[in-house]
Amino acid sequence: MGMPSELRALIFDVDGTLADTERDGHRVAFNQAFAQAGLDWRWSEDLYGSLLDVTGGKERIGAFISRYPGLAGLSADPAAFAATLHRRKTQIFLDLLQTGAIPLRPGVKRLLAEARSQGVRLAIATTTAPENVESLLRYAAGADLRGWFEAVAAGDEVPAKKPAPDVYRLALQRLGLGPAQCLAVEDSDNGVVACQGAGIAAVVVTVNAYTRDQGFPSVPLVIDSLGEAESPARPLRGNLGGQPFVDMALLRRIHAEVQGLGR
Repeated sequence: MGMPSELRALIFDVDGTLADTERDGHRVAFNQAFAQAGLDWRWSEDLYGSLLDVTGGKERIGAFISRYPGLAGLSADPAAFAATLHRRKTQIFLDLLQTGAIPLRPGVKRLLAEARSQGVRLAIATTTAPENVESLLRYAAGADLRGWFEAVAAGDEVPAKKPAPDVYRLALQRLGLGPAQCLAVEDSDNGVVACQGAGIAAVVVTVNAYTRDQGFPSVPLVIDSLGEAESPARPLRGNLGGQPFVDMALLRRIHAEVQGLGR
């Protein structure tokens, strides 16, 4: 057994973190679902960006309906209507994933493999549906990575989605670890608030087009990707110590500094 504060596990968000699923996956699938349902709704990249303030697909449809009151007349039960639409959208999204159309972001598979080789455990804490996670891990990397992750905690398994800490608490419970033994990799303010609410102070943010302008005031490292040797990561806050990508040595250093062990 190591010291209680030793880095024992990495916990990853999925959408926008493991893969750019939001703009090129979920948004596309929502629009196809609307068209199949005979609706003339179309979520542009900008509109979808604003709807991302709401976590969860069913919740996002509900927020859209409430934002435009004229839409509510479509159904006597907007929640049931949103749930039906969301089921259709999920199937379309799964079909997209299975074509391999949505790859992992740069550096993700490299870092996962390095963590595994060093005995660091892997988990997921996401607001997306469990079947979305399963398909992404099965098809996005050209290899089935589902077995690499010891614990998957998904949004519908907990009472409240991010920014509530519930899904991170569930991941910690399934790992059997304390928050000081983990580091989270996120892409959004909602995700950072969620992991910090569960007591995970060590967090690295890999921004995407939708989250680039968010604040992340208390995050030690904010980067545009995890990076590869041939396509270096660019730090927006913090530094990579002169190397082109995020590796386990850097994550251990960040974790130790956050825990107060690096002083």
